Amino acid sequence: MRTTTSAPTATELTSGEESALMTSSAPQATVAAATTTPQRSWPQTTADFLRSPEGHAAILGFAGAVMITFGGFGAGSVRREDPLLEAMHLSWLRFGHGQILSTVIVWVGVVAMITAWVRLGRATLGGDVTLRQLRMVVPVWTAPLLLAVPMFSRDAYSYLAQGALLRDGFDPYAVGPVVNPGVLLDNVSNVWTTTTAPYGPLFLLLSQGITGLTGDNVIAGTMLLRVTMLPGLALMVWGVPHLARHLGGNPAIALWLAVLNPLVLVHLIGGVHNELLMVGLMIAGIALVLERRHLAGIALVAVAVAIKATAGAALPFMVWIWMLHEKEKAEAEGRTPASPLASFAKTAGAGFAVFVAIFAAASAVAGVGLGWMTALSGSNKIINWLSLPTILAHIVTVGTSWFAELRLGEVLAVTRPICAVALVAIVLAAWWRYRKTERDAILGILIVLVAIVILSPAALPWYYSWPIAIAAGFALSTRTLMILVGLSTWLMLVFQPDGSIGLYTFPHVVLATFAAVVAAVSLRTVDPLRLRTPRPVEEERTSDLAGAATSPRVE
Repeated sequence: MRTTTSAPTATELTSGEESALMTSSAPQATVAAATTTPQRSWPQTTADFLRSPEGHAAILGFAGAVMITFGGFGAGSVRREDPLLEAMHLSWLRFGHGQILSTVIVWVGVVAMITAWVRLGRATLGGDVTLRQLRMVVPVWTAPLLLAVPMFSRDAYSYLAQGALLRDGFDPYAVGPVVNPGVLLDNVSNVWTTTTAPYGPLFLLLSQGITGLTGDNVIAGTMLLRVTMLPGLALMVWGVPHLARHLGGNPAIALWLAVLNPLVLVHLIGGVHNELLMVGLMIAGIALVLERRHLAGIALVAVAVAIKATAGAALPFMVWIWMLHEKEKAEAEGRTPASPLASFAKTAGAGFAVFVAIFAAASAVAGVGLGWMTALSGSNKIINWLSLPTILAHIVTVGTSWFAELRLGEVLAVTRPICAVALVAIVLAAWWRYRKTERDAILGILIVLVAIVILSPAALPWYYSWPIAIAAGFALSTRTLMILVGLSTWLMLVFQPDGSIGLYTFPHVVLATFAAVVAAVSLRTVDPLRLRTPRPVEEERTSDLAGAATSPRVE
């Protein structure tokens, strides 16, 4: 073990002591030894952390992830025919009492992860958990989920089926998985069998490569998909704290909110969603631009767009940041800054060239065009209460039921275009309004992402990982964090483990809302439901007296 020593200064010593130190090496060694401060090794500090209340919370989260993984074999988005479970003699988990038991295990695991997350958040707000410790927790909570069946969604099977289309010579932007029968098609959700791929060419290439290696092996394909997404998690672990440092936020709180959030880990890792790769690339790209590595940052975001188009919302605001940096650089060098129009032409032109080069290269290698743009309308098939157009349509349908019989589809045909126009207006207004500072530009990205989630024809719980990753970088008040904890908890609980929607089951929504409120309050209050038995007054008095008797006096 290494030790560090420091000798006292002359002002801290008497003249006799100073003379003794100058003439004798033994006293000097004695003084140096007295001021030795040992540095604890990594295993020791890790062991200390695990023995602390915060470490207990980390262990609880790990146990929750294990329970989600095991319960998922019966209650998750399992294959319709699963010979592996039969070979392991676990097929009973999928039916009858076994499925009920599996569902209970999953929900207990989810609640355990949420509880652990909130406890870590409370400790992080109190300064008891460091960024390094939180980074250590990330792989611990992630590892069990790498072995789970797809959880809360069947999208992984669609990814594999779309990759198989490209592998087998079909254009995923022109036809749906239904034209390529096989084991992969058998597990695709019925609503997506005829839908063309809405993802970027790079993601299709990744899916093609995975199915080329694993064939029609669903298990191997799913596991390899998860491994392919993991770089996105690593980029988030790196990029979110960097974003917080630039925006004045707390890096530890940012990592806790944006990465350790069960909504993110369970849905993006457990659910095998390409949002993980997209968000990681987008956050890292934004962080690089803030660090004045503009072309590299724009290139990363261009790669993110080639995974999923949503990341493109960040690009226009990154141009503003680059322009600000060019102006600051000119002023620092004593030069007259270029005119705004010339600066915009230079930065936007260079950024656009990088984007086009990357996107065109990915499209050329994949052998596809821009068909993904028209495929984005496939989300119209999703109808739930998470999007404003659907909420408005439900309200109108119910409100007019006394005097008119309007079908939900007819009203959606009106509310969705209205919200689309509002979305365009918000994007343009935010881009122009939030251009004066770096913070403004990042805030503009956040506003646009929130607007996309709320005003799009459909929204799903894991979509909220986009804006949460950006919002985490700001200096958020405790009240705002409580709201985000409640929202994340509610979104985590309103879908069933097999991917079905629980929003139309009233008891399910009530329980999810109750749990969300408790989680939000628990961020600030240790025991919001007052379930702990208070100690008797005499016991507290005795304890206080004992503490006073044994504590040292402070003069």
